[in-house]
Amino acid sequence: LSLAERLSISDKIDRLATHRILGLPLFLLAAWVMFRLTYLIADPILHLIEKLIAVLGHWAGASLSYLGAPEMVRSFVVDGMISGVGSVVVFFPHIFMLFLFIAVLEDSGYLSRGAFVMDRIMHSLGLHGKSFIPMLMGFGCNVPAMMGTRVLDQPRDRMITLMVLPFMTCSARLPVLVLFAATFFPRHAGTVLFLCYAGGVATAVFSAKLLGATLFKGEGSHLIMELPPYRIPTPKIVFFSAWERGSLFLKKMGTFIFLAVTLIWAGASFPFGVEYASPESYIGHLGKLIAPLFSPMGFGTPVAALALLFGVAAKEIVLSTFGTLLKVGDEGLAAAITPLFSPAAAAAFITMTLLYVPCIATIAAFKRESNSWKWTGFMVGYTLGVGYVAAFIVYT
Repeated sequence: LSLAERLSISDKIDRLATHRILGLPLFLLAAWVMFRLTYLIADPILHLIEKLIAVLGHWAGASLSYLGAPEMVRSFVVDGMISGVGSVVVFFPHIFMLFLFIAVLEDSGYLSRGAFVMDRIMHSLGLHGKSFIPMLMGFGCNVPAMMGTRVLDQPRDRMITLMVLPFMTCSARLPVLVLFAATFFPRHAGTVLFLCYAGGVATAVFSAKLLGATLFKGEGSHLIMELPPYRIPTPKIVFFSAWERGSLFLKKMGTFIFLAVTLIWAGASFPFGVEYASPESYIGHLGKLIAPLFSPMGFGTPVAALALLFGVAAKEIVLSTFGTLLKVGDEGLAAAITPLFSPAAAAAFITMTLLYVPCIATIAAFKRESNSWKWTGFMVGYTLGVGYVAAFIVYT
């Protein structure tokens, strides 16, 4: 097709895709289909990886016993390394598939239409339409999203966007949402995942409106953008875009997550002579201390409380904490957490995970971009308060 013909086709499609009334529902429908397909395609792969990691755990335990390794070493390898790290790595298929679909939307040109459609909402909130770009990046990771706010010229637009970015559902939260949705709401897991993302966006929208009317009063600037013509996505570009983003998740497994799992295992194993993760262990004492804080949301157990606490380091560690403390691998994690939560408490836990304090890396990025400890402290307190209140409302 000639350039003129392609532009003509793009113009015809845009009459529907950027329609004042139909544009936003169509964009939300595309997002819902994306999440549904993510589960349908990734679930079988997840089950296969679960079986492989279970076999690895049994083999490692048997091999260490045969070699006469001390029980402490065997516990570290099986309960710490394999159960902890394995309980997170199995969700790589879901993360990769989600990024794959986002890359398809990007390469096809439709994602730009999403930004155009969202500009009306952004402007009604007093935000610049370009705020949608770092917010969209936040679905991958909040750290580069914070850096992406540099495209905003006005300090007011930039600060409001920085404040609401932690509510965007980053990929680190995805394993927790996937597991809890599939375990407690199996018939509607895809819809629950869609609602999580929609809920995060809705909270960001509400917060932007609130902050814009109180702490950051003023009028937002306008958006001018050129929409590229539609094109058929290039498989190579789509795959490598998804792999580049997804591989960051895998790199965390061998570094930050491994270190965190080691610390959690040590806290559950010491002092010497106590039963693993028992109330007498170091981590048991810490869990008993903070667990009552979460009783109003229905999950006031030490394990759930510790999972949220260590999740401040990195959201992937939430599942690693469950796996390490409950001494189960990824294959038995769903069954192990089921007695800890009612469906209402599970919905509240999902809400808390979705909205509460972002990870340490995001907090550091916020401090760097805002250049203010005062606003950094406010952001941490605000997100924690919103997550706590929202989880209480959902449970109630």
